[in-house]
Amino acid sequence: MKIDLVGKNALVTGSTRGIGRAIAESLAAAGARVAVVGRDQARAADAAAAIGNEARGFAADVGDPASVVALVEAVEKEFGQIDILVNNAGLTRDNILFRIKDDDWDAVLDANLRGAFVAIRAVARGMIKRRSGRIINIASVVGITGNKGQANYAASKAGLIGLTKSVAKELGSRNVLVNAVAPGFIETDMTAAMTSEARAGLAGQIPLERLGTPQDIAGVVTFLASDLAGYITGQTLVVDGGMVM
Repeated sequence: MKIDLVGKNALVTGSTRGIGRAIAESLAAAGARVAVVGRDQARAADAAAAIGNEARGFAADVGDPASVVALVEAVEKEFGQIDILVNNAGLTRDNILFRIKDDDWDAVLDANLRGAFVAIRAVARGMIKRRSGRIINIASVVGITGNKGQANYAASKAGLIGLTKSVAKELGSRNVLVNAVAPGFIETDMTAAMTSEARAGLAGQIPLERLGTPQDIAGVVTFLASDLAGYITGQTLVVDGGMVM
């Protein structure tokens, strides 16, 4: 069955490149009108123009609650309503425990967890009134397993999974479905710069013997945004090639 999102409006944070860009492209290909969000307005506008299907570019700093609220208001004004929210934006400031500064902890938690919470709270009112909505949070397998040198990042992603479950329980009776996707090792600019030996080492930890692609994540998000996933909520779908099973 083909996924049909025609008539739906989606907001995807951190969608000018990487996984977020692939998600925006996949949702648009299914018919949704997408709000492409990045820190830079010009870059967001360029990405939206390339995606097409009436996509629009918006600038926001997800680490700033006021900026997130203003973003939601701007998208609702432009599109009329938001049917799909994908919280993808985030950042890393990796270091060992004793070298993580308070500012590094705050910045990661603000962007990865508080930003998602503020966006969810802002879109939820409209979704509740319409008794319809999809919220999809991009977590990480490290939010499940933990990871050396990423105490702040892992905590933010574990918190995002807890937030997903809590909001799913609160909004389920209003037909607002809330799920998380936890990617494993995904092809990125960073992994592209790795040596062939290092890439082989990563792939060796994965039963499917390859790194994932942004499109692997985008396909799952698009499914969760569709009517095909109409009886799924409060779940964390791990998309990692079997790495942490």
